[in-house]
Amino acid sequence: MSNDIVETAVVAFTAFFATIGPIDVAAIFAALTSTATRAARRRMALRGTFVATVILLTAALVGEPLLDMLGVSLAALRTAGGVLLLLIGIEMVFARSSGGHTPTAEEAREAAAKQDISVFPLATPLIAGPGAMGAAILLMSNAAGSVALQTVVIAALLASLVVTLVSLLLAAEIVRFLGVTGAHVIGRVFGILLAAMAVQFIFDGIAQSGLISPGG
Repeated sequence: MSNDIVETAVVAFTAFFATIGPIDVAAIFAALTSTATRAARRRMALRGTFVATVILLTAALVGEPLLDMLGVSLAALRTAGGVLLLLIGIEMVFARSSGGHTPTAEEAREAAAKQDISVFPLATPLIAGPGAMGAAILLMSNAAGSVALQTVVIAALLASLVVTLVSLLLAAEIVRFLGVTGAHVIGRVFGILLAAMAVQFIFDGIAQSGLISPGG
């Protein structure tokens, strides 16, 4: 069980860190709040992280039962979640974005005109985006039947959110230290790891579906 706990913790934290992208979020936050006071930036960072935490915890705890009500099997969830995470991983490796874990161009333009960005676009879709919500549901489903493993997934989610909050509070300093190239290097490393995990989720989902027989 201890090996399962360690493996689940590593996989969950990596998945959440990659799909939330604390460094990317901090860079966008710094750009959108460049004219705000330090107190206002701190207030938006705290509120945005809190709202995102509520959204992601809700997705983690309610997502699988809701999908069960809709008749979505665990095999389908693993396959679809793997595809979503694979697309996000590819975006991270090539430093591109289609809105999976960063705002779209239209969302960015709308956010630029807002005084308070704590709920939109900070809480969602920057922190609690489709990728992070999908990862929360998928990882909790994979840990179904074990309270210990599901607790580890929740702990990994909260740890990633704490890292994100710290990144937001130190956004200006992080941007100056890493620069665009440094942020992209970190993103590419986690993108590769996320893509590999996503492919494994897809394999597991297809195998569990029974579409391919063990001998075929």
